Order: sequence, then structure tokens, then C-alpha cells
Amino acid sequence: MNFDDKRESLLAELQGENRYGIFLALQMGGVPQELQLIVQTAVFDEQEQGLRPQNQYVIRALGVVEHRVSLGVFGNLFIANEHPVLLHYNAPRAVIQFTGQPDDVNELVLDINQAYLSTFGPWRELAKDINRTQPLVNLLTSGSGVLGTMPKPGAERMTRVLAHHGMQATLDESRMYDEKDDHGRSTNMRLLGIDDSYLIALDFTVDELGKA
Repeated sequence: MNFDDKRESLLAELQGENRYGIFLALQMGGVPQELQLIVQTAVFDEQEQGLRPQNQYVIRALGVVEHRVSLGVFGNLFIANEHPVLLHYNAPRAVIQFTGQPDDVNELVLDINQAYLSTFGPWRELAKDINRTQPLVNLLTSGSGVLGTMPKPGAERMTRVLAHHGMQATLDESRMYDEKDDHGRSTNMRLLGIDDSYLIALDFTVDELGKA
């Protein structure tokens, strides 16, 4: 069975009613920045009122840069090349500069927070991307300054929010982004999502345990 078959087998066993996965263990791999996840597929047996195990798989995450995991039963597993949590790795960053005064600074602060949440979801914190040299209200009423630095999709949202409040904003891309390294290999990160857990890495491989 080839690699694609093993991934497809894992995903297929998680599809449908009464099908679950169990995140059993997370351990260090054999090379730096490698993590290995042991997961088991199971079917809920209504007669026994319990989970009936099926197969076990090892998922190797290669080149891990970030992870947040919790063990236990899960219902959803996916691997994605595009996701809000990946923007901090897979998009160029831009500095947001602004001038002007908002009519209602409290409404502007609320809109900034909502725009950030709608772009990056609950996985990122505005406080880490915003200018924290002074309170945000003071910054926005100062007449000009740097709002912060964040991935370009979020920065573009911020310029539209500022414009909506009668202010001017410009973007300065602080880092040129190259999707490939010197050898032509992709530098984009990928996401493995397991319910609320996730790992961000260069790639993932799937093998079935106990099968030749």
C-alpha cells in the first residue's frame, strides 16, 4: 500500500456515522523538528455502548514549527495547505502605517478586533501583531503612527477598516516572501487539524501500524 493509500485509508475510516478517532500519543521523532502522532480509528458499538477499535496509524509531522494538542477521542481530522492559522507562515508580512483621526475611537477599536478575528480566527492574538508601545486608543488618536505588523491579508483588512473610519493607511511589506527554497522545494507550511488540536509543519506522512 502506498503513502496516499494509507492517508486515504485513515480518512475513510473516520467518515460516516458512529466513526471516531482516538489520539493516543505524541512523541519525538527520529530527526529534529519531527513529531509522531499515534491515532486509532474506532466505531461506536450501540449494543456494547462503547468504541470498537479498528486500526492504528502513525502520522509523522516533519519540520514542525508550532503545535497545540490534547489527547483523546476526536471526530474530525484533516490536512490543509490553506487555513487562517497558516497565514503567519505562508504570507508576506506588512507594516500598517496610518494618519488621521477617527470619529469614534471605541468603535474603531471594536472593528479592528472583529476584522482580526474574522481573518485569523481564534488561533492568533491581536496583541502579538499590534503596536504595543502605547494603549491602542492613545495610538489611534495620536494622528499618525504604525498600527502593527501582520500577514498581508490581515493588514489589507485593517487598511479597509481604517478607511471606513475616515483615516488613511498604507502598507509597507517588511519581508519578501519566497514560496520555494534554493533547491526549488516549497517552504509553505501545512496544517494537520484534529478537532481543536493542530500541528503546523512542512509535511505529514501516514503509515499504518502493524501492517506489512
